[in-house]
Amino acid sequence: MAIENNCTNVLYDGSCPICTLEINQYKKIAPEGQINWVDVSASDFIPPLGQSKESLMKRFHAIKPNGDLVSGAAAFVHVWEQLPGWRKLASIAKIPGAMEIMDFGYEKFLKIRPNIQSFFKKRPV
Repeated sequence: MAIENNCTNVLYDGSCPICTLEINQYKKIAPEGQINWVDVSASDFIPPLGQSKESLMKRFHAIKPNGDLVSGAAAFVHVWEQLPGWRKLASIAKIPGAMEIMDFGYEKFLKIRPNIQSFFKKRPV
């Protein structure tokens, strides 16, 4: 899937079972046409100018409708702002210091993600 203009583009690692589980939950409730879900692990994915596929697969990213690229906690919050039932969490995340705590936790998660992925890959679907 390609990057689209005039909507949020969510760039996620579709080869990660954890990421796919989360994205599938978001897709179920996302307003139609507001978010374009882009699997950066797809063979036909072409990264935006100045980005590499490898770097985009390492973290969660979103491209805002104005073209700004956000990653980590900021990307999650941007997506949550658009999802029914998640907007309150997005508001809480904007309390001073909350984003830094979220990014800290996300960085710790990314270090153990490969171990968690291997657990999910071993489980039958």
